[in-house]
Amino acid sequence: MVSSTFRLLILCTQLALLILNININITHAQLRPTIPSAVCDNNKGNYTNSSTYQKNLNDLLSSLLSNNNGYGFYNSSRGQNSDTVFSIGLCRGDVKSDACGKCLSDATYALPGDCPNQKEAIGWSPNCMLRYANRSMYGLLEVNPAYYAWNTENVSSASLDAFNQELTALFKRLGSEAAGGGDLRKFAVGNASVGSNSNITIYGLAQCTPDVSEGECAACIDGAFGDVPSCCSGTIGVRIVTPSCNIRYEISPFFDSTNETPLPSPPLATPASAPPPPPADATTPGGKKSNTSRTVIITVVTIVVFLLLIISICIYLRWKKRKEKLEGDELGTEALQFDFNSIKVATDNFSEANKLGRGGFGAVYRGRLWNEEDIAVKRLSRDSAQGDIEFKNEVALVAKLQHRNLVRLLGFCLEGNERLLVYEFVLNASLDKFIFDPIKRAHLDWDSRYKIIVGIGRGLLYLHEDSRLRIIHRDMKASNVLLDAEMHPKIADFGMARLFDLDQTQGETSRVVGTYGYMAPEYVMRGQFSVKSDVYSFGVLVLEIISGQKNSSFRHGGNVEDLLSYAWKSWKEGTAANLVDPMLKNGSRPEIMRCIHIGLLCVQQTIADRPTMAAVILMLTSSSLDNLPAPSQPAFFMDGGIGSSSDMSLGWENNSGVTGSDPSRSGSVQKSPHEASISTSSYLLSGNGS
Repeated sequence: MVSSTFRLLILCTQLALLILNININITHAQLRPTIPSAVCDNNKGNYTNSSTYQKNLNDLLSSLLSNNNGYGFYNSSRGQNSDTVFSIGLCRGDVKSDACGKCLSDATYALPGDCPNQKEAIGWSPNCMLRYANRSMYGLLEVNPAYYAWNTENVSSASLDAFNQELTALFKRLGSEAAGGGDLRKFAVGNASVGSNSNITIYGLAQCTPDVSEGECAACIDGAFGDVPSCCSGTIGVRIVTPSCNIRYEISPFFDSTNETPLPSPPLATPASAPPPPPADATTPGGKKSNTSRTVIITVVTIVVFLLLIISICIYLRWKKRKEKLEGDELGTEALQFDFNSIKVATDNFSEANKLGRGGFGAVYRGRLWNEEDIAVKRLSRDSAQGDIEFKNEVALVAKLQHRNLVRLLGFCLEGNERLLVYEFVLNASLDKFIFDPIKRAHLDWDSRYKIIVGIGRGLLYLHEDSRLRIIHRDMKASNVLLDAEMHPKIADFGMARLFDLDQTQGETSRVVGTYGYMAPEYVMRGQFSVKSDVYSFGVLVLEIISGQKNSSFRHGGNVEDLLSYAWKSWKEGTAANLVDPMLKNGSRPEIMRCIHIGLLCVQQTIADRPTMAAVILMLTSSSLDNLPAPSQPAFFMDGGIGSSSDMSLGWENNSGVTGSDPSRSGSVQKSPHEASISTSSYLLSGNGS
């Protein structure tokens, strides 16, 4: 009896599981979410089923909705090294949070199914966009792939000119408004009336992912709108979407300007027909059911309910665990603190074999954590007068600077007299070890140098405009740019950086710090610094990268000249090609000349004439800007070469990269002990121990 009952329970359990599995499969087949436009990149590689990459992708997509910036933008990553997966989600700016969550949730199910086993994919729905890849996409302006849709009805020929004129003016306004929306949401909607006789109103929408800069957003929207004449001129409705921005217009309302209740979006294409309803369940002929049948049904229902309850509990516990983890990430500096013993183990007790070098603030060691992550550890000298609270606060400040072109602070350790800073390990040395070395720079072709120039520019743009803080670096030079394993540049050494309020444009100091040759004239002469001071340094750095020579010891033939003076004279005489490193045998000459042009624009004497870093990035990356403004004479122009200006040296440079005073020289540059606003970052280290 007991055995029969037990077997019946087992049979019922199996039957319940079978029924549950069948129902799930039927429901999934009937209700599987779809994404209208998915692009699968076959050239970026595939992953195998049950691989670490697939597990990271599944974990990432299941938790993506918990990484919202509060305005419909989602950004997250999972995994390490080659198995790392990055994802970005963006909802239309006027969509309510529940509709946004529904759209992205559907996309996380649909996109992997539409692009099976592919590492990079992107999909667009009317209310949201989802993309993932095995590379970091945050902060990158990308306009491909693009998706176009348009209404088949055209504007009447009588109203076409007025329609196009109002449409252009509308998107010029919307592009500017969206680009200036800030770092949380770049979104704008509006409408425009077409003449007094046509009774046509154009409703338009423009949006960018908030991780791109204001200049990049404006350029992206302008580029998307520039495609309208070639794809869909004269139609009454168009939608163009790219990874970084999207635009849309209709002659009827399709958005909610109050951002409270989204309006239904009229379809731009014929919708797929709905699947036919499932057939009604056949009824069993009449007759009295046996007690056994009733028992089986009750048992099955009970087991199904029990399984659903277990599943609900598991989902709740998983959600609670993720919530606790997210709350833990917001605790501040405690989340950044490393255990001293773990650092000792990682560096083999700070062994000489792991010592990378010594700077002005302490020794640097290479280490490896228990999770196989390589780190660089700076063991600070113990004579600092800074208190523990101040040290933690400044660490938290520097840790907020997160960009692919900045050296990343992982955390710190504070125990007794020990103060350690833990950074990501940057495999290659600083840029000056490559670009000024006659052997190593032969390995830097033009594509590599151009990538380095753009990367440095993006890092500075982040510091100036896109980070939570506005930071002036004040010591941009080749030795403060590190190169990772893929030769991507990372700006380092914020020892002289100054923190600005977001609305502050200029600062002054009575103590000038920096490295001569890279400092802007207004800073050297009057102690004035601004974002344009960093632009000047960037311009010098661009010319050094192109020529492969230092600005202070540029050689042409047998003569030693000043790099800026020679570049300006060559530009005026039409012989700028003489400035190019002879080792750059290949590479786009127009692109190289364009970069020389941009470098000269950055080092102009007048502050207002220098472009912002946003404008610089746009000039570097947009081929549509063919006519650049003509540069004027650079600062510190010397017509007679550098030999006559050797008495203009303003200081000496010690081994830590900080320019200090030299009692043997008059007018030396000095660093006040209270000058740097981010003093902890004076300890910023590099992978090569510089």
